[in-house]
Amino acid sequence: MPAVAVAPFVLKDATFAVALDNYEAHLSQVQFDPSVQTLTWQGLTPSASFSDVSSPSWSATLAYAQDWTTPNSFSQYLFDHQGETIAATFTTNPGAGSWAVNLIITPGAVGGQVNAYAVATVTLGVSGAPVFTPPVLADADTADDTDTL
Repeated sequence: MPAVAVAPFVLKDATFAVALDNYEAHLSQVQFDPSVQTLTWQGLTPSASFSDVSSPSWSATLAYAQDWTTPNSFSQYLFDHQGETIAATFTTNPGAGSWAVNLIITPGAVGGQVNAYAVATVTLGVSGAPVFTPPVLADADTADDTDTL
């Protein structure tokens, strides 16, 4: 078997858009997590044992700086749109693919510790699953394609 190359990335120039607004300056973490349950049924005999896993359900963990001064801040957006399902797009790095997701909005925390930036983390439900759109890569061979029949 051939070895499969790996290209890990550092999350440092990401984008996160909700509707027409970009919130990457507000966020320090975007993470989509699947949750599955292992299901087991045991019959009365040792050989009657069955296991499977459930379909995944997804959540989105978003860490952000609280901002209650700026109109349309992420803090304010969460508060104003609680209960709504909103489309969002997350791109990990320039040139990488993007993730589309439908977030079920809940409000985040208000306040925090003295003498520290007020930050919060909220875990939002995801309707369905995130959908990955791979990057469009230029075909290096098309510029000088001189193949003939």
